[in-house]
Amino acid sequence: MDYENEIQLFSGRANRSLAKKIAEYLRISLGKMKVTCFSDREIYVEIEENVRGKDIFLLQPTCSPANENIMELLIMIDAFRRASARRITAVIPYYGYARQDKKDRPRVPITAKLVANLITTAGADRILTMDLHTLQIQGFFDIKVDHLFAAPVIVDYFKRKEFRELVVLAPDVGGVTRARAYAKRLNASLAVIDKRRPRANKAEVVRVIGEVKDKKILIIDDMVDTGGTLIAAVQALEREGVEEIYAGCTHPVLSGEAPQKIQNSSLKELVVTDTIPLEEEKRVNKIKVISVAPLLGEAIKRIHENRSVSSLFT
Repeated sequence: MDYENEIQLFSGRANRSLAKKIAEYLRISLGKMKVTCFSDREIYVEIEENVRGKDIFLLQPTCSPANENIMELLIMIDAFRRASARRITAVIPYYGYARQDKKDRPRVPITAKLVANLITTAGADRILTMDLHTLQIQGFFDIKVDHLFAAPVIVDYFKRKEFRELVVLAPDVGGVTRARAYAKRLNASLAVIDKRRPRANKAEVVRVIGEVKDKKILIIDDMVDTGGTLIAAVQALEREGVEEIYAGCTHPVLSGEAPQKIQNSSLKELVVTDTIPLEEEKRVNKIKVISVAPLLGEAIKRIHENRSVSSLFT
């Protein structure tokens, strides 16, 4: 089917390389839009083609610099709304501020809900996102949310390695559901790290729960930020006498010295996706990037055709 005259995909500046791959999958051209800044860093957007009555998909992960990318997304949504687009779907492969999803101590915000309100108010009709930090964030939106999982892509990669005696490990109790889903697809057993976080970006491993000695381990998480949780898990597993340690995550935030920590660790490989663009300085030998463009492209096609998206994962 030719989508050129019906569906249009546009991209902000946060991850144009992923947008181009999705456009190639859909066999359409990436929409023409100018996104620049005034001298004081105010963002200026101008859509350079007619979008009246069109089904618009607007790709913009809210990764670093998070505040600028969120503001850019809001301005772009407003521009398409005022240009009379029929429907605006915000494609947010990585949803920033997702870790602030609950009021777990006095006088703190629920920023994940605030960002959801901003996107809705700007004029988005629908959200397409991937591997939210917690599933409850879907309920923060008063518009439709299609939540994708990178599991099929990451599982397919590790299946080709044909591991024996594989154990999938959740780096904390909150990740057990995700790890269990991977373990089922990989026909592997399950283990979990009992972790404490005394403060933000600081993790302490208490113990490893499960049989891991002399096994190959696959640590699964939704993101790697500073690398603290991942490296702490690797060190705990080393003390347990494991054979080899691999890791997989959807979102390579990789702040600060995280890539160097990973490169200098005993981790064999960290597999990440391209929901967040990986700058050249973060591309170390142990980090392998695989693309979720076909998965996002297929979801966009199904949303446009009003077909099931959840069937992609069954």
